[in-house]
Amino acid sequence: MGEELKMKKLFVVESPTKARTISNFLKDQAQILATMGHIRDLPKSRFGIKVIENGEIKFEPQYKIIPQKREIVAKVKEAVKKADQVILATDPDREGEAIAYHLVVLTQKKAFQEEKRENEKFVRIVFYEITPQAIQKALENPRSLDLNLVNAQQARRVLDRIVGYKLSPLLWRKVRRGLSAGRVQSIALRLIVEREREILRFKGEKFYRIFAGFEKQEKDFTAELVKIKDESVEKTESKKLFAGQHKVVKTIFDTADKALVVIKSLSVTPFVENLEEKEIFKQPLPPFTTSTLQQTAARKFSWSSKLTMQIAQGLYEQGLITYHRTDSTNLNFAAIGQLRKVIELKFGKNYLPLKPRIYKTKSKLAQEAHEAIRPTKPDLEKPTNLDQRASRLYRLIWQRALACQMQPAKLAITNVWIKDGDYLFKTSGTRLLFDGFTKIYPVFFLKIELPKLVKGERLDYLALGISEYQTQPPPRYHEASLIAVLEKEGIGRPSTYAPIISIIQQRLYVEKEEGKFKPTKLGVAVNDFLVEYFPKIIDLPFTAQMEDDLDLIAQGKKEWTKTVAEFWRPFINEIEKTKENSKRVKVEEEKVDERCPECQKGELVVRIGKFGKFIACSRFPDCRYTRPYLQQTNFSCPDCGAPAVIRKTKKGKMFYGCSRWPSCKWASWRKPKNNQ
Repeated sequence: MGEELKMKKLFVVESPTKARTISNFLKDQAQILATMGHIRDLPKSRFGIKVIENGEIKFEPQYKIIPQKREIVAKVKEAVKKADQVILATDPDREGEAIAYHLVVLTQKKAFQEEKRENEKFVRIVFYEITPQAIQKALENPRSLDLNLVNAQQARRVLDRIVGYKLSPLLWRKVRRGLSAGRVQSIALRLIVEREREILRFKGEKFYRIFAGFEKQEKDFTAELVKIKDESVEKTESKKLFAGQHKVVKTIFDTADKALVVIKSLSVTPFVENLEEKEIFKQPLPPFTTSTLQQTAARKFSWSSKLTMQIAQGLYEQGLITYHRTDSTNLNFAAIGQLRKVIELKFGKNYLPLKPRIYKTKSKLAQEAHEAIRPTKPDLEKPTNLDQRASRLYRLIWQRALACQMQPAKLAITNVWIKDGDYLFKTSGTRLLFDGFTKIYPVFFLKIELPKLVKGERLDYLALGISEYQTQPPPRYHEASLIAVLEKEGIGRPSTYAPIISIIQQRLYVEKEEGKFKPTKLGVAVNDFLVEYFPKIIDLPFTAQMEDDLDLIAQGKKEWTKTVAEFWRPFINEIEKTKENSKRVKVEEEKVDERCPECQKGELVVRIGKFGKFIACSRFPDCRYTRPYLQQTNFSCPDCGAPAVIRKTKKGKMFYGCSRWPSCKWASWRKPKNNQ
């Protein structure tokens, strides 16, 4: 790498995979050790933050070595003693900076002092892709630890610990034992609960649309009635939601009879009043950010955000993609040049724009924003030694990166208006003229071929009819839409979306139903308690402002202890007041409609415990009868005909099984075909 080989160097990273990849580049130039993530954290068994209230409030986190990391820390300490230089090569974000900071604190002989920074033995390098060129450039440009980033991570950790350790015991007393609350997770829970209530409040209305069928040159097509005497038949109402708005689309025909009156009024001499033909260009999407990668993987593969990030982590550590925690859509010019070369070689000059396409990042993270997610080697389409999932995600990232630098798709749109007295029908046709970026990144276009029509020509009705519709409530959130709304509202950051969604499921506050989130009774009870007594904690603008404050700390524009202090005193006052004034919340229980077989007195109800739902007697603790909760399906066991149920593995993965297990051992990951 062009440096003195005699100097004993120690390279410190987080993961063994990352260490192996880097060792392929460095060979024997340095010893490489992995910390396996964080090595120091707040203690689990106690609050772990010393609060000094002497005029100005100060906070002293009492970090401890994570018990499982003691051997690793000992090994790193020994290696640091022997090394002439320690290269801190942890991830290029707040968490990575914090890991590097704690490593320095643990291994320096003298106490770490911010004003002196770390001693010259330690250098920090940052790279966003694990390639020889990126590492060489980083080694040529070492820096000191960025204590602003460390303080931003520390502030988030302290805020989350304050909420978790002060609010959770209150939930134990007022709702149910064993509960916990998180600062940002509670917002996600509130979004899901509020959406469920918006769905329940929604009153669907029937409405009708009128369609006419025509034929020309042995090609039939359909047009919809859109105007009566220049008045649109379609009405759109916008309903305000807790987050965003919901557009309700309907027509003026609220009964079938009203639509039939119009059909009877139509003559037999419709004609083409107007034609419009135009070409439009469909531009490619920007390269992936963390959020859009998680959303797209959820839509295309039905993956959880947690799974997507785990696979992306592996791809990054193997040096195949750039850093996967980012909200930037920027690409460096060298990378754009490489992408353009691959496009020209693979698809030809027709698919290459004259100028590179530049995407502007809307992120507020001025200090942490770097590149979008892209392949480190654009000419590598199918890396070897990847499992099926990793291959799918890599290909998705590769396709999106190439597509963003390709020509737009070109479409021909034909709009036709057909007049019959006071009534105006409309139909549209779409043809793909040039596939452009869709050659590599398919996008669905509804291709409708219309016959050749001429303005003024008369047509004959083939058929007239009405179709019944119903206004739709706002949809439940799924992985993609929940991440999208969190990002839009400024809640959380790229590294936190996956943990937020995982935690509210682990706590059994929400569950998935056909891939969409639905709050449990427990989740509703916890949310309502927090909304009533801690409205500020789960207020969207307040939480978004807190995220902005953390960004300001990362940029050195705000002091972390002052930010936490502004939150501390009002929050603790609310905790004390709620202890005295709040009432105990009764969690509504789901009834099974079955008497307890053991005591014959109580009713069976669905309860939620540490390991999920189970069925118990309502007379607990007088009667301790329990049995597993089996989620019903709408089909039967293909082996014995008994009702099939949904079961879970020890790791929480769902599969189908027979309700008569263990008498019948049928089980499957997939629903049997032709079995309803």
